[in-house]
Amino acid sequence: MKITAKSLILLAFVSLSGPLTAAQPSTLTPFSTMQSLNDGWEPLEFPKIDQLTRYTLVTEDGRQRMKATTEGGASGLIARVSLQPSDSLILQWRWKISNVFEHGDARQKSGDDYAARIYVAFEFQPEKAGFFERAKRKTVEVLSGETLPGNALNYIWANRLAEGEIVANPYTDKTMMIAVSSGSERVGEWVSVERDIMADYRTAFGEEPPPVVGIAIMSDSDNTGEKATAWYGDIHLKPGL
Repeated sequence: MKITAKSLILLAFVSLSGPLTAAQPSTLTPFSTMQSLNDGWEPLEFPKIDQLTRYTLVTEDGRQRMKATTEGGASGLIARVSLQPSDSLILQWRWKISNVFEHGDARQKSGDDYAARIYVAFEFQPEKAGFFERAKRKTVEVLSGETLPGNALNYIWANRLAEGEIVANPYTDKTMMIAVSSGSERVGEWVSVERDIMADYRTAFGEEPPPVVGIAIMSDSDNTGEKATAWYGDIHLKPGL
């Protein structure tokens, strides 16, 4: 069984070190209030990917944002959380990109890069996993030295997918790609996004969601070799109506 760096990225957040405890936060540190890059967020780096995306705190329009610059590499920032499932849980954010990738394609491994994306990782449910899935996860955990979460939603600024379209990631059907922004029409503009992650999980996986264990941002270009810059505004979680 071949375990690639990209499949590790999409199987789980391998930088989640140690077990989740009651001390894990239920809210996200806003980028606008961060004093440093590790203020509530942790680096998300991957085996065999040496070229890292560069993240910096910048001020734009009088407000602090997170800026990501990627050029042939991949890495992210992750916030570990502990959120019990509910009827509705709203994730809100704003983002802006310099360009989409010419060769980006959410249906192909070679095109699995995005100027901007946000992951939502859910707790693994071993009782719903088959023998081979559990064995594969165990292999990855031995290689990475980490305990892996389960399914994930991946909100992307897509290139070819229509806005609102949902497809399985080309590396693993445990990660579902949701095009919340798409194409070049709004490149260079701030775009506001609001998603009910509980409803999206039910739609994407056809079952009730388990607890949420991580939220991450990533701008990556390790497959296409292209370059882009993204700006992320504050990310908020709030109960739905």
